[in-house]
Amino acid sequence: MIIAFRRSNFKSLMMPIAMLFGAIFYPWMGYLTFLSPYLIFVMLFITYCKLTPHDFKPSKFELILLGVQMLLAAIAYFLTFFWNSTLAEGLFICFFIPTATAAPVITAMLGGSISKVATYSLMCNAIIATIGPLVLAAIGEHPEITFGDSFLLILKQVFPLILLPLALALAFRRFIPSLHSFFVEKQQISFYCWCVSILIVVGSCVSFAIQNWTPESTGTMVLLALGALAACLIQFKLGRKIGGYFGDKVSGGQSLGQKNTVLAVWLSLAYLNPISSIAPAAYVAWQNIVNSWQLIRHQSISSMKSKPA
Repeated sequence: MIIAFRRSNFKSLMMPIAMLFGAIFYPWMGYLTFLSPYLIFVMLFITYCKLTPHDFKPSKFELILLGVQMLLAAIAYFLTFFWNSTLAEGLFICFFIPTATAAPVITAMLGGSISKVATYSLMCNAIIATIGPLVLAAIGEHPEITFGDSFLLILKQVFPLILLPLALALAFRRFIPSLHSFFVEKQQISFYCWCVSILIVVGSCVSFAIQNWTPESTGTMVLLALGALAACLIQFKLGRKIGGYFGDKVSGGQSLGQKNTVLAVWLSLAYLNPISSIAPAAYVAWQNIVNSWQLIRHQSISSMKSKPA
């Protein structure tokens, strides 16, 4: 029997397919990395078109998540530092880094609150940009990097991708409502941009791991990859648990679990032992496997609910 895949079924498989192709064709992904910020910008702009200025309301939800995130980072570092300092740095960065700029996109696909995740992303990135240089300078291995340089570079790396698409979406809502309505109805564009982004990021991370591999570092690299898996699962689980108390497991899980791994790799290379950057590089794969599973499961549940009784 030939089973015809519906469009929704194929869509659910696109993320794992993108990850597989990124890993296979990693030698060529370097030619596409320049597209990543543009893809993120488009994804966020289309997603933010669904929001209004009144949707950004910081609450106890965001404060609790932020406190848990900082506590997890400290616990992970101090529990492993005296055993393996490189592992401690890698685990720390996996917990400490802010929410991915594209987290609201996946949240929207899973039926969560875009406004909650967008608000937490803004708060979290602002806090990390402020305290990150101080904390990383204290535990890191490159004290010559100044606070001012780090602060400005983090702002340059993160905030244009968060604030500019938001400002543009609100401007379209106010001044070009017809075009704004068009983008509101084309939310699926965000998903396809995300798949292309995953293809590029996974390929780049595989290439990075291969280039930095040495026989002596094999054991540490394996520990870093497994530690990143543990950090990923803990944060998604805890985030969903906290979100459940506020009636939104999806937003809690994505806020705490989906990380800005590109920034994390840069911070690891700038401040920490360069090998520790394998942890956030591996986190890219783990978080997108989790996201793929969530999307497939969400699509399956939605399909079952839509079937006539």
